[in-house]
Amino acid sequence: MPRNKGSKNKPKVVNDFASQIAEKQSTIESLNTEIASITANIDSLKAELKTKRAALKSAEKEVGKLEAKKAKADQKAAEAAKKAEAESVLKKLLAEGMSADEILTKLK
Repeated sequence: MPRNKGSKNKPKVVNDFASQIAEKQSTIESLNTEIASITANIDSLKAELKTKRAALKSAEKEVGKLEAKKAKADQKAAEAAKKAEAESVLKKLLAEGMSADEILTKLK
């Protein structure tokens, strides 16, 4: 009979399926708890994201309103400045002795 190659002093493999099953089950349980905690974390982050988006939207609306108010105020200030300038030119022309009819013809 031919000889087998390799060492004859191989350790006997003992299949302890119960311990392997227990080890894999503990691994499964730990993974399930990690998945549950990650899912809870994701849910809380989603809720936080929703509130942050709502706050951002309201802040953008407020900025838009304030910009519109600023534009109105700037327009009113520009009109007031033009009116004051026109009045000063009118007073100057009247002080120089021009009549109202002459001033109206100049303005046209």
